[in-house]
Amino acid sequence: MPHSAPELPSAAGGGAGWTVAATVDLLSQHTDAHYCEGRARLLPGAGFFRPESRPSRDLGVLLARTLAARGPLRVLDAMAGCGIRALRYGLEAGAEAVWANDADPDRLPLLRENLASLAGLRCSALTAQHLLADCLQRQERFELLDLDGFGCPTALLPLALEAVSFGGVLYLASTDGRSPTGHDRPAAIRLLGAAARAHPASWELALRLQLGSVARAAWALGRGIEPLFSFSEGRTFRSAVRLRRRSEPGEEHHLGMLAYCHGCGDQQVQPLIRLRQWLPCHCPAGEIAPLAISGPLWIGPLQEPELLAEMQIYAEVDPGASLSAEGARLLARLLADRGLPARCWPMAEIARRLKGGAPPLLSLVAALREGGWSAQVSGVMPGQLRSDATWAEILQTAAQLVGMATGTAK
Repeated sequence: MPHSAPELPSAAGGGAGWTVAATVDLLSQHTDAHYCEGRARLLPGAGFFRPESRPSRDLGVLLARTLAARGPLRVLDAMAGCGIRALRYGLEAGAEAVWANDADPDRLPLLRENLASLAGLRCSALTAQHLLADCLQRQERFELLDLDGFGCPTALLPLALEAVSFGGVLYLASTDGRSPTGHDRPAAIRLLGAAARAHPASWELALRLQLGSVARAAWALGRGIEPLFSFSEGRTFRSAVRLRRRSEPGEEHHLGMLAYCHGCGDQQVQPLIRLRQWLPCHCPAGEIAPLAISGPLWIGPLQEPELLAEMQIYAEVDPGASLSAEGARLLARLLADRGLPARCWPMAEIARRLKGGAPPLLSLVAALREGGWSAQVSGVMPGQLRSDATWAEILQTAAQLVGMATGTAK
């Protein structure tokens, strides 16, 4: 069981000290109205807080609820902010112990006030590196580690994984939208150890690069991973990853490279372990454009349908689990798309290639399935097709559907 939180160092010791009078004075300055979400009611305070991120918090709570059904749930919220996620984990997911940490010591009194109702509560004001290193030194692990910070979290991954119990989950967020989407290639090399090139499924590219970083960090520790769900709204990239005691046979086949041709739109995927020469794309002879190759990245599944279905059941039957309408739509999209294969095209690109518009996305999905191909609507980015069909087959099928709709089909 987690021990009680150490007090902050006193001002005389050169740290951020707090007297009772100073704490009361600080809390009296919080004039914001209380914010309510699910069963939580708290003061957001003056720090960064986004009500729009509720769907990600909803899924985190439902994930925690499934973990609590399997045994005692201990949660570490490493970058807690005002404490909204930590509070909901305690109130709605049934966490028996919650450690809420934020690097800003000025937020600690607010954090303690907001979370005062939780049993097994620990609060601290440490940097994420200090916090996770402390967990490693004491060999303390958690069933759920919520790492929701700013920028790219790659540097924290080895320590973060050491703080997750076997079978536990790392719920990871990154707000670095430039380097993993191909807009800052040098930064992608530095931060991710990977090439990131402009790609029409940019959100998914960022998520797969993030998962690739998690996989490499876990494998270096002799562990294995299982992605449970991954999603983005274009601003933050979130993945929930289960840590295994050891990797599964063939797990390394899920790390690979993704190639995209800006000339013809073709895409190819290869695992690193069987990396060979890329096949010719569909550019006309003499007009072949160089392939834009990204990776290494995760080319395996993004979602675990059984876990998502369990989360959906809890949302429907458990009065303690709160799911917003937007969160419910997100959960349904992820449940319908496992994330395989790692090839997605926006319908806008198909329309541009056909020079005459594109058919409805669902019609194209149905037609490709009738032709024996795998096809589904992407749950990661709106208006995108995921399929293992060849690019030529996709364009031909789309053109036929447009022709039938306009009466020009041959």
